[in-house]
Amino acid sequence: MLITLTSTDADATDLGHLLHKHPGRVQTFGVSSGQAHVFYPEAADKRCTVALLLEVDPVALVRGKGRSDGFALAQYVNDRPYAASSLLAVALGRVFRTAMAGRCDSRPGLAERALPLEIHVPALPCRGGAAVAERLFAPLGWTVSATTVPLDPTVPEWGDSRYVDLRLTGRVRVADALNHLYVLLPVLDDAKHYWVSPEEVDKLVRAGDGWLAGHPERDLITRRYLAHQRPLVASAVARLADVDDTEPEALDNAVPGDGEAPPQRRVPLAQARRDGVLDALRTARATTVLDLGCGEGALVKALLDDPAFDRVVGVDVSHRALEAAAVRLRLDRTAERRRDRVELRQSSVTYRDARNAGFDAAVLMEVIEHLDPPRLPALERSVFGYAKPGTVVVTTPNVEYNVRWPDLPAGATRHRDHRFEWTRAQFRDWADTVARNYAYTVSYLPIGDDDAEVGPPTQMAVFTRSEATA
Repeated sequence: MLITLTSTDADATDLGHLLHKHPGRVQTFGVSSGQAHVFYPEAADKRCTVALLLEVDPVALVRGKGRSDGFALAQYVNDRPYAASSLLAVALGRVFRTAMAGRCDSRPGLAERALPLEIHVPALPCRGGAAVAERLFAPLGWTVSATTVPLDPTVPEWGDSRYVDLRLTGRVRVADALNHLYVLLPVLDDAKHYWVSPEEVDKLVRAGDGWLAGHPERDLITRRYLAHQRPLVASAVARLADVDDTEPEALDNAVPGDGEAPPQRRVPLAQARRDGVLDALRTARATTVLDLGCGEGALVKALLDDPAFDRVVGVDVSHRALEAAAVRLRLDRTAERRRDRVELRQSSVTYRDARNAGFDAAVLMEVIEHLDPPRLPALERSVFGYAKPGTVVVTTPNVEYNVRWPDLPAGATRHRDHRFEWTRAQFRDWADTVARNYAYTVSYLPIGDDDAEVGPPTQMAVFTRSEATA
């Protein structure tokens, strides 16, 4: 099995620094399936290619398993089937572990740069054909060329094989490219060569950080990566969903196959939250909106889809999140009229930024709980005291509702990055104080099913600037 990754950057040999593999050496690593060889077929200033060649030892795969195969030659003539792309993904994780983590000790800033990259996998099992490869890689910013490989070129009537010749081109961070491959190679194959345990959920969440939660094929990816094991899929979807994007009721026990119709389900909480924010903005008759902490741009896209909003600005402290938002919004290929209505920019919600002033409305959707409590006054000053939008919409989880999540351990937060989660009373105390200090009035609305005992899963406050100070 072979995969190549090529950089066409001006200083293409920087690829060696990023991968921690010197272009002048051939290196061999022992992996569970055999040996992985890393070498550079070309290493020039403007084009550098690294190759990973996995040499599989099928006999080694069945040795040392603690069971007898019945006769001495069984391991030679009855080799168990193995998933080629799964083996290749494991080799990637073993050989390029540091690069996948986004570390480059020799040149720290280099790891954060998006580079012009080309990836080639000449023979890749792909259940569903070339169209599935397009669906999985294109939303991540890759230009995809997937050509189906015939069973036998000399006998056309035999038709196509289940393999594709896959080529990807795009401007992507090397760490992101490797993580895309690590997750999606076995997903395309829809098989793994090892038992899928709960630890695989951790691997998926870690490798999918920053891109999988917002992927349009998230459910397909999680199902295939986790071998269609329903409890693991439900756990992964709940963890991947950025701040509980999916209600537990939506994680139906019947996980459909790729060709089956999905079961009837309730509106996901992420969609209900966006709908609630949009309704509040329409009620306020806002036409210019500032999405603070926009993440990967889900709300920005919904705002752009509504012609009532003339100007939409997405702000986030994470450059990677803004890159993902640009991909989601297809800014490089969208119509000029639509592109002129939107702007993405890097900034922090806790610092004064003159560019944030003058908007009809600002949104803090699932943002405040990601700040350490001592930083909240800085956010209040920068948004309510300095930017002073006419309307501010804030949503945050209702911690009382957490008991309705069967997969959430007692005392745990819904997202590992949450610094706190408030009860309804705590949220109202904070919002009432902010409104009083900065001359706003505030009203409260539930998002999602409003449980008679514990309230809604998400609580929303709508701040309106007082007429006397507008």
